[in-house]
Amino acid sequence: MFDFRKLRIWQHGQEVTVAVYQLTRHFPKDELFGLTSQLRRSAGSVPHNIAEGCGRLSKPDLLRFLTIAMGSASELESQLLLAQALGYSSTEAIEALLSDVVRLRKMLAAYYQKVKGSQGAE
Repeated sequence: MFDFRKLRIWQHGQEVTVAVYQLTRHFPKDELFGLTSQLRRSAGSVPHNIAEGCGRLSKPDLLRFLTIAMGSASELESQLLLAQALGYSSTEAIEALLSDVVRLRKMLAAYYQKVKGSQGAE
């Protein structure tokens, strides 16, 4: 459909994903296949689903992938709260990332509404 790399939501999703990878580098090694992996997968799922939706040929497909991305962003928020409760990183670092995730979810919801209301596929 169009170049996803031009979308601010995809760019912000990539930034959040990079930040999650950087944050989880310092998690306990015994979490590598647990919370670390889950955080990285849910973070990466957001921009990846935006990209996949943009590569589809229909508006319903794009909307479906945006919905999946929103779910992944919510999952990421929940996992960050768990990491915070477990003391795996500083409160400041996790709070900053949580703020970015909330912003990303709002951007996704706004873009979803824009696409849903548009006449043709974007």
